[in-house]
Amino acid sequence: MKFIHIADIHLGAAPDPGYPWGAEREKEILYSFHNIIDICNQQEVDLLLIAGDLFHKQPLIRELKEISYCFQKLTKTQVVLIAGNHDYISGRSNYVSFDWGEGVHMLSEASLDSIYLEDINTEVYGLSYHTRFIKEPLYDRASPGCEERINILLAHGGSEYDIPIDKKALLGNGFDYIALGHIHKPQMFGERMAYAGSLEPLDKTETGERGYILGEINKEGEQSDLKITFVPNSLRQYIKLELPVAQGMTHGELLDIARKMISEQGSHHLYLLQLIGFRDTDIVFHTEEFKKLGNVVEVIDDTVPDYDFETLYLENQDNIIGLYIKRIKEGLKQDEVADKALYYGIEALLGAKNYK
Repeated sequence: MKFIHIADIHLGAAPDPGYPWGAEREKEILYSFHNIIDICNQQEVDLLLIAGDLFHKQPLIRELKEISYCFQKLTKTQVVLIAGNHDYISGRSNYVSFDWGEGVHMLSEASLDSIYLEDINTEVYGLSYHTRFIKEPLYDRASPGCEERINILLAHGGSEYDIPIDKKALLGNGFDYIALGHIHKPQMFGERMAYAGSLEPLDKTETGERGYILGEINKEGEQSDLKITFVPNSLRQYIKLELPVAQGMTHGELLDIARKMISEQGSHHLYLLQLIGFRDTDIVFHTEEFKKLGNVVEVIDDTVPDYDFETLYLENQDNIIGLYIKRIKEGLKQDEVADKALYYGIEALLGAKNYK
C-alpha cells in the first residue's frame, strides 16, 4: 500500500503580509496542495493522509467545494483527513454537514474513530479537534483492533495545549505507521512515526526544507514492512545566511558577498541575513540596503566594533571609559558575555563622548 502523508497545509494563510511577495505566498500554498494531487496521480498512490490543519481557519463552504473538486481529480487515491487546532470543528463548522464525495473520508468525531478501506486492507484511526485547545493526551492509549490489517494512526498534536503525545509509548501500541501533524518541522521518530511538517513554510522561523512523506507498507499476517521518505517539495524556503565580517571589510564589499550568496542559493527563496564578526570602528552597515537585494525578510547586524581596548584604556585612565574597561575586565570572566559587555558599553560611551 503506497501512501503520501501531508499536514499543516493552512490553506487561506497569508505569510509575510506587507512584503512585495506576500500576495504570491498565499497563492503558493494552494499551488503546493494542487501539486500533491498531481503527484498522487502520477505515482499511483493508494492513500493520501492529511494530519490536520488543511485550512488556516474554519473553512467557508466555497473553500470546501474547491478542495473537494481537487480531491475528485484523484484517479486512484483515497483520502483520509482530520481537523486540527486551526480548522477545528465548532458547533457552526461547515465541516459538519459537508459531503466530500466518494473516496474522501473525514474522521470528524471528537473521540477516536476509524475507517476501514477494504480494497487496500487498511484501517485509519483518528479524531478531529472540536475546540481550539485540547490538553488531554487522547492518543496515548490508542491501539488497533485487527492486527492483520494495515493500521495507521492519523494524529494532530504533541504540545502542552494541543494533545500531548507520549511518543515512546505510542510507538509500542501496534500501529504500522503514525502520521503526525501540528509541528511544522519534518521529523521522524524511530521507523514508524513522523511529522510531515508544513507543506510550505509559513513564517520566517520555519527555515529549512518543507514537503511531504512518501511511504509504502507491505503486510502479511501480523508482519509489516514500512519504508518512508521525506520528499522536499515546497516552492520556496526561508534560508538563514550568516555573513562573516572580516577586518577591513567595507559596507559595499559585504553587500556584494550577500548578493552572490543569494544568487547561488536561489533568488526565489526568502532570506534572513545575520551579520557577524568584528567590523572596523569607522564602518557602518546599512541594513535597509541589504533588503533591496531580493526577498530579504530580515537583517540582523550582530557585528561589534573591533576596538583596541589596551590603547583605549591607556588613553582614558582618568575618565569613565577607562574605569568601565577596568571594572569589566576585573569583574567578569573573559568570555563572550564579557566581550559583548565591553564592546557595546564602549560603543555607547564613545558615542556619548563624541556627541558632547
